[in-house]
Amino acid sequence: MYGVYVHIPWCRLRCPYCAFAVSTRKDPPHGAYTDAVVREWALRRDTFGGRPSTVFFGGGTPSLCPPDELARILEALNPEPGAEVSMEANPGDLPVPLAAFRDAGVTRLSLGVQSFDPAVARRLGRGHTSDDARALVAEAQRTGFASVSFDLIFAVPGQTLAAFEADLDAVVALAPDHVSLYGLTIEPDTPFARSKKPPVDEDLWRAMYDAAADALSAAGIERYEVSNFARPGHRSRHNEHYWRARPWAGLGASAHAWWPDGTRAANVADAEAYMAAADPLVSAERPPPAAMAYELIWSTLRHVDGVDRATLRARTGLDVRVDPALVTAGLLIERVDRVCLLPAGFPLADGLASRLAETLAAADPPPALPDTSAMSDDGAPRRRTGRT
Repeated sequence: MYGVYVHIPWCRLRCPYCAFAVSTRKDPPHGAYTDAVVREWALRRDTFGGRPSTVFFGGGTPSLCPPDELARILEALNPEPGAEVSMEANPGDLPVPLAAFRDAGVTRLSLGVQSFDPAVARRLGRGHTSDDARALVAEAQRTGFASVSFDLIFAVPGQTLAAFEADLDAVVALAPDHVSLYGLTIEPDTPFARSKKPPVDEDLWRAMYDAAADALSAAGIERYEVSNFARPGHRSRHNEHYWRARPWAGLGASAHAWWPDGTRAANVADAEAYMAAADPLVSAERPPPAAMAYELIWSTLRHVDGVDRATLRARTGLDVRVDPALVTAGLLIERVDRVCLLPAGFPLADGLASRLAETLAAADPPPALPDTSAMSDDGAPRRRTGRT
């Protein structure tokens, strides 16, 4: 199983918190960019073999791209029957009805709502109103996509807990299939960083995350990764490639990839240079076992299924040793074949990954732990907690 990520770099404007490789060019050369993506896939196809099980059009703003260009890319990729095909779409950035994207092959939408609060949306520099966001949600649900997801940002400077709880009420009322929840990170060299606005304090950050986890869970939208929540059957199959240590191809300007042999690859970031290149690859290397193990731990621990120790041993020859204090503290649970976060561990996922990575050693035969499959997933009273 593998997925294909396709980066579409075009944006109508750059959000003040955005650090991605995007272009606000007024006349995007959509056809030339599609040609370059198709050309790149011809170079990479044999590296992967078979047919992709998922495709994700991200950006940038893929909804600015003509649907027939996305259809051309999908024709070249030739995904397997029933493949999940996701596309990010922004309110106010739809040149054609959503039905045209559905007809082009898109099955899942990820809507860049970010906030239904007009004040917060303005602070984020969003180029749409809350009415635009609601209209896009209604159109998406009416058009009949298999899944509709919302992106939601919290911990925006000046945002109060009450304002965020009202935002959550608006989200729940619109009944999404999936929610991606992002605490605002102020990236270097962005307008937000240059403004030197103080970030939201830790306690408020945590309270907002807790409020979101509680509200979404009560609505039947359960956490399956630190920042992602879904109704049954609506997890992002593409993103689960990242969190379950499966390979993916990355096509387009600035796209990164993990090839089946463990090679990490990255493309040139500039869109014009990408289109001009015979091969846009700027780096491709296979990390040493310790680095590969750390990356595998960091990515898979975030998911509710946790770190698969057999996969870790097979790919790196290394294994982790779990500090019993972390189990006693209710942060991790160690099963026969995997190490998983408990609810109190989700806000500490990155730090816990580092703690596990510090214990890496040559793999011994797996320890004979008791079978806890009949236990609850958390092994402790449920408690929804915070920081991603």
